[in-house]
Amino acid sequence: MARFLVCTAFAASLVFIPAAVLAQSVEQFRDDALSIDRLIDENYAYLDRFTGGKAPSSERLSSEAARVTDGGTLLRYAERRLASLADHHAITGSSFSNSWALVPSYSDLWIEHDGERFVVTAVRDDSPASQAGIKVGDAVLEIGGRSTTLAVQDFWNDLGMDIPPDGLGFAARVLAAGRRDSARTLTLTSGHDNPRTVTLASLYAENRPARDALSVSRGADGLTIRINDSLGDQATIAAFDAAMAQADQGETVILDLRDTPSGGNTVIARALMGWFVTEARPYQMHRNVAEERRTSIPRQWIEQVLPREGKHHDGPVKVLVGRWTGSMGEGLAVGFDALGAQVRGCPMAGLLGAIYDYRLEHSGLVIKLPAERLSSVSGTPREHFTCAPL
Repeated sequence: MARFLVCTAFAASLVFIPAAVLAQSVEQFRDDALSIDRLIDENYAYLDRFTGGKAPSSERLSSEAARVTDGGTLLRYAERRLASLADHHAITGSSFSNSWALVPSYSDLWIEHDGERFVVTAVRDDSPASQAGIKVGDAVLEIGGRSTTLAVQDFWNDLGMDIPPDGLGFAARVLAAGRRDSARTLTLTSGHDNPRTVTLASLYAENRPARDALSVSRGADGLTIRINDSLGDQATIAAFDAAMAQADQGETVILDLRDTPSGGNTVIARALMGWFVTEARPYQMHRNVAEERRTSIPRQWIEQVLPREGKHHDGPVKVLVGRWTGSMGEGLAVGFDALGAQVRGCPMAGLLGAIYDYRLEHSGLVIKLPAERLSSVSGTPREHFTCAPL
């Protein structure tokens, strides 16, 4: 059974307000709250998603910022302000025990809006949702005993906002993932079947044994290496090297990235790809939008992967992806595609860009924003990367 963990490179862990925050004055907390809009305007790389290139807000959110008085109200406001971006990659570095679960790291259903319905388009393996028999194609009629349509409307009404671009599916996925400290109740139907109601444990409540960084198996198709949501764990490099030492000359290596929702870092990604090159090869394009706004000078570069001394495999590589391939997992898929590997299983999580940490001046609360756009070496935005189905 899979274990759901979070790598700090992507997701906020279940961290409560640090003691140092409590020493700040009311005015300093309020200044920090008011500074979040500026951080978004200056650093968020995807403002072009919104009308006029301006991040949406509301009078209600502005009023909440003006009423911040302490660490708790600051954190709650920051969570809500970032939720208004309808971006699963824009998050806070701290959280409450009852904060919304992070998607995709702690979600097990991928839901999209299809006409007038909210439809399950992917179910996470070995999760409460899969164990409850939820299938791709099921329509989600209710969440928490309330019509999904109304629940999604209420999500945005609570923020005082009209529904932004991508806001329908975003809110449905967040609501279905639920609060971190609470079970979820969903009512679904398959085709013309009678509706059924299921109660699913929060993935934060799953008490699962620790897993190795990766799992290795061999079959008729080749040597399969499955990354167990560990692309932010430095130990993954040594584990991957040991797994690759088992590969026969010319054998197909199958890299399974379908459980990498929490992302990771490029050091580990380049270490993995380095096994499959004999010279410097481009794998990903970066554009630092935040720097461009600050200086008015565009900055774009192509990152390369280099061979690793004494570590090379000359056989083919196949890469498996899915909705729980997120952030650095998506970067690996794009990179391996550039190296000529077969990538199968799209769509992926579609997380936007590379996130940077911004520490608020007085409280030290960390705001995580996609500040850098990422693309394939051919210029396709990573979030729009396509590949053949499995």
